[in-house]
Amino acid sequence: MEIILHSALIETPWKNGAGVTREIGSELKDGRYIWRLSMADVTRDGEFSNFSGLVRILTVIAGHGMKLIYEDNTLLANPCVPLRFDGNLKIHARLNSGPSTNLNLMFDPKSCTGEVTSLSGPFLQTLKPTPERTYAVHTLTGMAKFDTNVRLSPGDTLLLNSKAGQLNLSEGDTALLILVTHNA
Repeated sequence: MEIILHSALIETPWKNGAGVTREIGSELKDGRYIWRLSMADVTRDGEFSNFSGLVRILTVIAGHGMKLIYEDNTLLANPCVPLRFDGNLKIHARLNSGPSTNLNLMFDPKSCTGEVTSLSGPFLQTLKPTPERTYAVHTLTGMAKFDTNVRLSPGDTLLLNSKAGQLNLSEGDTALLILVTHNA
């Protein structure tokens, strides 16, 4: 179990200058991502980085969302609605109304699967991580509680890869539940 405080995340500017990224957690194999969880601030319209070979799940956690335009298609990235797409797509993002903050799960589908679920309290569930299954809980509003002693404020993330316990959200609390499952 690892608690990652929002205040401890390190900002890394994008090469195109259109935002910053903060890595929350990841797993590498031979220098390549198996999975990566990060938070990105998008400050202006622009191109997305290419993550060929990875699947992306983007969830807008602050702001009014954006349109993801590629070829003759448009994907709508709406607040708190996980959006899955191929990391190889040549995407141009167009902000709906001002800056946006996104939580991004990227994973190699040859090695694992990933899921992101939006949760609202009241909510109570036992999370049972295994060596093949890693959970993350990212608090959006209120306070997420894990067992009796862990409290997560907005922007904080809990990574679980060994200790089982109960996730508890009270009325008005919201969070994202992330699950990465390694292929057998």
